[in-house]
Amino acid sequence: MSATSNSEKPARSVDTRLFIAWAVSVIATLGSLYLSEIKQFLPCDLCWFQRIFMYPLTILLGIAYFKDDVGIAKYVLPLSFIGGGISLYHVTIQRIFSATGNAVACGKVPCYTDYLNWFGFITIPLLALIAFIIIIVMLWGIGKTRRKD
Repeated sequence: MSATSNSEKPARSVDTRLFIAWAVSVIATLGSLYLSEIKQFLPCDLCWFQRIFMYPLTILLGIAYFKDDVGIAKYVLPLSFIGGGISLYHVTIQRIFSATGNAVACGKVPCYTDYLNWFGFITIPLLALIAFIIIIVMLWGIGKTRRKD
């Protein structure tokens, strides 16, 4: 009985990690659509770039989860790192440069526009950064974990 539970444990761990990564991407995608389409918040250019890297993750991770494809990490991690880098840059612009008055505008809507500010520090770019970080953590090393059939 313990041999069965030991062989099932890595498979469940992989399933859980893929599901969490997929769920986070779905929540981030739906959240961004809600804020722009229902709340009518106009996204700035950096928000658009973050969306460009988040939206495909929803499809790729969904397919990977339902097909039990742990090899997807090598395709998804670069998207997550680039999207996370853009989010980190956006958070920096919002928090540091806008406080000093040296922020640059990046389109019709300035990148330092703060539509959402929960608890004085949680903003839309910070939420995107957290989503990218969770996806990276869930997928880091998942390709090295092999399922035992």
